[in-house]
Amino acid sequence: MGRIVVVGLGPGDPSLLTQGARRAIESVEPAARFLRTSRHPSAFVVEGASSFDHRYESADTFDEVYRGIVVDLIGEAERHGEILYAVPGSPRVLERTVDLLDEAEQSGQIELEVIAAMSFVDLAWVSLGVDPYEQGVRLIDGHRFAVAGAGERGPLLVAHCHNTRVLSDIKLAVEEPPGAPVMVLQRLGLPDEKVFSLEWADLDREIEPDHLTSIYIPQMAEPVAGEVAAFVELVARLRSECPWDQEQTHRTLRRHLLEETYEVLEALGPVGDGGVDVDPDAYADLEEELGDLLFQIVFHTTLATEAGAFGLGDVARGVHDKLVHRHPHVFGEVGVLGSEDVVANWEQIKKAEKGRGSIFEGIPADLPALLYALKVLKKAATIGVEMPEITEQSTFGERLLAMISEARDADGDLDPESELRAAAGLLRDRAKAIEAAAEPAN
Repeated sequence: MGRIVVVGLGPGDPSLLTQGARRAIESVEPAARFLRTSRHPSAFVVEGASSFDHRYESADTFDEVYRGIVVDLIGEAERHGEILYAVPGSPRVLERTVDLLDEAEQSGQIELEVIAAMSFVDLAWVSLGVDPYEQGVRLIDGHRFAVAGAGERGPLLVAHCHNTRVLSDIKLAVEEPPGAPVMVLQRLGLPDEKVFSLEWADLDREIEPDHLTSIYIPQMAEPVAGEVAAFVELVARLRSECPWDQEQTHRTLRRHLLEETYEVLEALGPVGDGGVDVDPDAYADLEEELGDLLFQIVFHTTLATEAGAFGLGDVARGVHDKLVHRHPHVFGEVGVLGSEDVVANWEQIKKAEKGRGSIFEGIPADLPALLYALKVLKKAATIGVEMPEITEQSTFGERLLAMISEARDADGDLDPESELRAAAGLLRDRAKAIEAAAEPAN
C-alpha cells in the first residue's frame, strides 16, 4: 500500500506557506512530488514536481479530471512507496481530489496524511471585514453554484470563478438578481490583489477572471433555483457512466427526439373537442411527457458541451435575447394592432437577423407536406399574398392547398395536420366498430 502526503500551497503568496508544508515537501524526493496544477504562485516551491495540468486539457468534465488525477496518484504511490501531493489553498477547502483520496483510504487502497494549510477564505474574511460564523456565510464552488446554492439566500462566498462562462452560469442560476452589489476578490495576498464591488448585471462583463478569482454575495433577492441545474448534472453523469448513453450521438438521438415530441402532442389531447384546451386530468401525463422531451433537449446540449460548442446556459441566453429582439412591441417602441402585425414583424426581423433574401428561406424542405404548405401560406400572408381562388381548372394539389388555407383562416387557426389525424381517427373507430359487429360470436 502506497502512502500519499497532501500539502496545501496556501492562497498564493509563498510567505503564507506553512512550515509544516515546507518540511513535508523537503522530506520527499523530487521525483515523487506532484502538483494538481502548476498554475499557482507558490507552485515553484515544490521543486522538480510533475503536474497534472495535462488532465485538464484531455478530459471533458472536472469530475473526470479529478478522478483521473486520483487514479494516477494511487499508481505513483504504489511505485514510489510514498509521494507528496500539493494542491492550491487548503487541502480541506473545496478540494475534490482530497475527498476522493479519503474514499481511497477508506477502501484500503492507500495510506493518507493531510497537512493543514491556510486557505484563501482566511484572507477573504479579512478583506471583506466579515466574521463568517456570525454572518453564516456558506462557501460554494462556482462550477456547482446552481446545485450547491439551491435554496440559499446568502451570504455566499463563491470560489473557482476562473472564467467568464462560470460567471455567466452563476448569473443564469439566479432568477431575481441581488439588490446590493457583490464583492469581487482577486489574487488575495499578492502584490496585484484586487477587491472591488460590482453590480450583478456586470458580473460576466466587467471582470477579467483568473484561477484566483472569487465573489462574495451578501444577500440574494430570492433563493437560487437548482432543479434544472441538478437535471443537467444528472444527464452529464448518465453520459459519463451509462453504456447506452455513452454510445449516443446527435444522429442516433433524432428518432427519440421525434418520438418524444409526438408523445407530448398525444398528451395534449385530440383536436376538435369543443374548444377544450387540455383536459385537467391529463396534466400529469403532460408533465411527464414534457420531462421526457426536456431530457432529449438537455442530452443534445450535453453532446454540444462535450464538443466545446455551447451549454444549456448559452441555449437559454440565446433564445432569451432572440425573443426580446423579436418582440419590439413588448420591449421597444413598436406599436401593433393585433397578432397579425406581430407575425408580420416577426418574419421581417427574422429575415434581417438571418441575412436572408427571402422570408421563405429556412423552411425545411423535408417537412411533412401539410406542415410545409401551412408554413408557406402563413409566410406568404405576411407580405400580402393570399391563396388564389379555386376554379374548375385548379389542380388537385391546389384544391388541397386551398383547404389548408381555409384551416389557417378559420377561427382559432386550425392545425390541418391535427384535424386530418382526428378525422382519420374517427373513421378508424367507426370502421372498427362495424368490423367488430360483423364478426361471428364465439
